[in-house]
Amino acid sequence: MRFLLTRLSALGDIVHTWPLAAALAQEGDVFWLVEQRFLPLVSLHPAVVEAVPVATKRWRHTPWGATVRAEVKQTLAKLRALAPEVALDPQGLTKSALWAALAGVPRRLGFAPSHRRERISGLFYTHTVAPPAGLKHVVDLNLALAQALHLPVHYGVAPDGSFLRPHLPPPPREASAVLLFPGSGHPKKNWPPQLFAQLARHLHHLGYPVTVFWGPGEKPVAEAIQRQAPEALLAPPTDLLELASCLASAQAVVGGDTGPIHLAASLGTPTVALHLATDPQRNAPRGPRVAVVSGARCGATRGKAATGAARPVAVDEVVVALQGVLAKAV
Repeated sequence: MRFLLTRLSALGDIVHTWPLAAALAQEGDVFWLVEQRFLPLVSLHPAVVEAVPVATKRWRHTPWGATVRAEVKQTLAKLRALAPEVALDPQGLTKSALWAALAGVPRRLGFAPSHRRERISGLFYTHTVAPPAGLKHVVDLNLALAQALHLPVHYGVAPDGSFLRPHLPPPPREASAVLLFPGSGHPKKNWPPQLFAQLARHLHHLGYPVTVFWGPGEKPVAEAIQRQAPEALLAPPTDLLELASCLASAQAVVGGDTGPIHLAASLGTPTVALHLATDPQRNAPRGPRVAVVSGARCGATRGKAATGAARPVAVDEVVVALQGVLAKAV
């Protein structure tokens, strides 16, 4: 059997899809369509025979340009040459579902309307899947797609990022610390910078070095935290594998519901996830050394993690959680 996975992005969602790829690989060859910037997370995975990159974010700027048309045509030709028999779309978006249909994959699975983010994506499926009642976490929901193909699955499994370790560059000195990640893809998921600064100062008093990390557009927030906690270091810019190297080398990692937190958990690094507006029952990181501090409501629906805030999260709660996962690491 030849399978096509269309999970294009983002970092955390790709991590959550690794167990599905592993389940499919037990029964056949797995090809994975993914955004170019996340390619290492897919192309290096032992379950994936071939990763096919796309650049939809860039393509949206000039959708009818000659270069974009040529690249799209080349991608479709590649997919047709691979000749997958079954496509699975855990992303549940039109931009992910469309590819398998255009490539002529004969059997295309996606979630039922109750579990997918965009109803219109269902136009491109030949079969829809309603996950078994009681499944809440996105890893398990993804695995329900494999179960619908009568493949053996193991619900409750954690993503395993250990396959990345042999490919990681040496970490910078700033990585041997407790790493703070104040940013995310949405402001509502972010813990206030002043609380991160309080946490950094508290950790310094406990004898832990602290480094504040940042992604695109997040450097001003990281600098503001460092100004309020001058003992903390500011991380250098990192690409994806450099980031993974830092996460793998860290004493611990603290941040919101954002990709680096899920990647850190998969690498076995002591991880504290702050869920402020997204359902931890659906989206919390899974791993051997994970603690979740949640101020968010539970009860995500229709493939969306956002549930809103129920209460604030205090610095003391985070410190206690961090000490707990650090104790497990001893």
